Amino acid sequence: MAALITSTKSLKISPVFERLLRIFPKDPDLAFVYGSGVFQQTGHENIKKNMLDAIFVVKKPEQWHKENLKHNKKHYSFLRYLGPRMLNRIQEGVGAGVYFNTLVPWENRMIKYGVISRDLFIQDMLDWDTLYVSGRLHKPVFWLREAKLRSLETAVLTNLQSAVHMALLLLPEEFSEQDLFTSIASISYSGDFRMTVGEDRDKVQNIVKPNLAMFRELYEVILDNMQHLHWRKSSGTFQQSNTVSCYYHHLNLLPKTMQYYIWEHSNKDGKHRDLEESLMSVAHDYDCSNIVACAGMKIVRRSSITQSLKGIFTAGLMKSIKYSGQKLKKMMKSVR
Repeated sequence: MAALITSTKSLKISPVFERLLRIFPKDPDLAFVYGSGVFQQTGHENIKKNMLDAIFVVKKPEQWHKENLKHNKKHYSFLRYLGPRMLNRIQEGVGAGVYFNTLVPWENRMIKYGVISRDLFIQDMLDWDTLYVSGRLHKPVFWLREAKLRSLETAVLTNLQSAVHMALLLLPEEFSEQDLFTSIASISYSGDFRMTVGEDRDKVQNIVKPNLAMFRELYEVILDNMQHLHWRKSSGTFQQSNTVSCYYHHLNLLPKTMQYYIWEHSNKDGKHRDLEESLMSVAHDYDCSNIVACAGMKIVRRSSITQSLKGIFTAGLMKSIKYSGQKLKKMMKSVR
């Protein structure tokens, strides 16, 4: 899987990450670290000063919490007193299906880690139910544990393909590599209320610009085999077909939840079109790119609000205030 989907195939797992894995329950189905604590971002001189973010994909989250509580009880808020079964219910019943512990001190830095079930992970990769974990995997990540199951590997690859199909629907006939990867990286931020009240306004550009080579590596196989697209690698530019049939091709390959919101939009006139008719109607629509963008924003808006509300309880009030303060500080710095 590393050579195909990680964009980190040249990196070996460091002793730091090996030590990180050792403090958690063994043998997750997948585990990865991501964000400004791993990859260089504009405006962050020393990544070790940034929080290290990790996500664990496990078959049985309740059992995982049970084991984690034995060794890392202090990582949890007051919710730990409810026990692993209730923690799992909160994890899967509210927000994006992820349970995060944040602002956890570890080796002279702070970490934030989340856990998600294998089934919900695959569902979000394939259907974009929340675009929460799937959106994080639109960007380069470092895999601590690679997929043991073909279903997981296929789901991660499908998620990347879906991101390209959506981005191409939002872009003009000709565009640059940076335009493409910025469009892809923006998918999981468009509609996120935190981009208005708690995030660096230049966050997406700060992610993409210093990591263009990693984005290129992550998506190269997909772009080389993408229909209706010509990649001029020597100049770092693309040309795509902007015909109705091309739009329909990309719309037809979007995840299920995206297609649902597009279908919903196309039936506002009360004509009760089926999905195929709806996608063809939108492919003919001059406003196609905006319709697609709005569908993505609806997914992100819903999950970002519910997951953030859940975070108040999973982190605890004091940690939530501290974490939000750090985000606001970054936002204010970016608007100066």
